[in-house]
Amino acid sequence: MPRRRTAGPPIMADVARLAGVSHQTVSRVLNEHPNVKAETRDRVLAAIEELAYRRNFSARALVTSRTQTLGVVAFDTTLFGPASTLYGIEQAAREAGYFVSIVSLKTITRETVRKALDYLSAQSVDGYIVLAPQQAAIEAILDLPAGLPVVAVEGPNAGDVPIVAVDQAGGGALATQYLLDLGHRTVWHIGGPADWLEADARVRGWESALTAAGALVPPPIRGDWSPRSGYQAGADLVARAKASPGLITAIFVGNDQMALGALRALREAGIRVPEDVSVVGFDDIPEAEFFPPPLTTVTQDFTEVGRRSMRMLLAQLESERLPPDALRDIVPARLAIRSSTARFPVK
Repeated sequence: MPRRRTAGPPIMADVARLAGVSHQTVSRVLNEHPNVKAETRDRVLAAIEELAYRRNFSARALVTSRTQTLGVVAFDTTLFGPASTLYGIEQAAREAGYFVSIVSLKTITRETVRKALDYLSAQSVDGYIVLAPQQAAIEAILDLPAGLPVVAVEGPNAGDVPIVAVDQAGGGALATQYLLDLGHRTVWHIGGPADWLEADARVRGWESALTAAGALVPPPIRGDWSPRSGYQAGADLVARAKASPGLITAIFVGNDQMALGALRALREAGIRVPEDVSVVGFDDIPEAEFFPPPLTTVTQDFTEVGRRSMRMLLAQLESERLPPDALRDIVPARLAIRSSTARFPVK
């Protein structure tokens, strides 16, 4: 026979009493703490379900001055990079016992970011994580009151704002150097939009690797991250290659979606990959290994970005002052080598 509910909504003490455990054990189960026996966890979860218990975050906030909620400002989460970064942050927040309130912006300006932060502030979030792919986002963060817990993901050095970023420039250099090591005399580049900090960093890495090798630095062609823009840029390179045979033997593309478009343009022109031209992308989207041919690309560890962002934010919530040399945490990029690249000339 089902247990009758007590008058009023059940509280955590009711769950503890029914499960035969302490209040602290119930809290650990709710926060998905790993150090709880499976049998105990099952008993607590069964008690929660029987009592239809729901956590009272308002009451918790009154006692602890914490809502256990973090505010995240994101931009263009239809793209693989921002979407994967956001997922990594959400997973890291859940592991730390926090929920996430997200504001996704269509455009990044100082004003739109400021309004998003104001909206999250009205929800009494404990801290903020801002995906900052453009300078305007960093400028908005600098407007925040001093001492407010905030972490920027990506972005340049910005005063005392803690930043977690993938080594975009390092990834660009890694891709370019790999192609040079395969014997290519130079590497052409299809880059992302000029107003994206990540795109500019990848261009800098590409340029630095070519300059260090004493190789020609061709003019980069800019796209907008989409396959269509990659196709158009690829068609541009095809025209140059036909005008000067042997001019283009290696291409580094700023993301995998543009690489997909470039591969189609090359294929339609009868240019073989990798026999005639080697192609490297950036991001390692799930489809990359199934491209025709499977795409060599730069991998970003979005899970680690989320983990380090949370670590930085939690340190601030615990009133830890981050030393100047710890304000920028760089996550290394690595290369996933597949069939779209080959030694030049191909034998």
